[in-house]
Amino acid sequence: MKFGVLTAVGVLVSAAIALPVNAADPAQVQQLLETGACAGCDLRGADLTGAHLIGADLRNANLERAILVNVNLEGADLTGANLTNANLTGAFATNASLTQANLTNANLTDATVHQADTAGAILTGINLTGAEVWGSDINVGGD
Repeated sequence: MKFGVLTAVGVLVSAAIALPVNAADPAQVQQLLETGACAGCDLRGADLTGAHLIGADLRNANLERAILVNVNLEGADLTGANLTNANLTGAFATNASLTQANLTNANLTDATVHQADTAGAILTGINLTGAEVWGSDINVGGD
């Protein structure tokens, strides 16, 4: 009896681990990398480490928990994007539009953010350790 219960628990745990929860759409990740345009895309949890997304159209994209380490977002349009819990460590976001974006608990450690438009953005809990920020409304402690 114990063996049957342990087997059933093992199968359930394996199934839970194997099923992605709130994962990015691989086709949309590829679209972004190939075209630089993915407005409204589901990129939750996507690993875009080191991607060159200069001028990318990411309006209203869901980038919740996305890994954007060392990403170049210069001039990118992230208007209305969800960047909740996103990791933007070392990101370069000069002249990016973050208007109405949700950056709740985003990690901007060592990021470069110059002249970014943050009008109406949610900046609660952002981490700016070592970040170089000027010419925008982002400040230590967030909004």
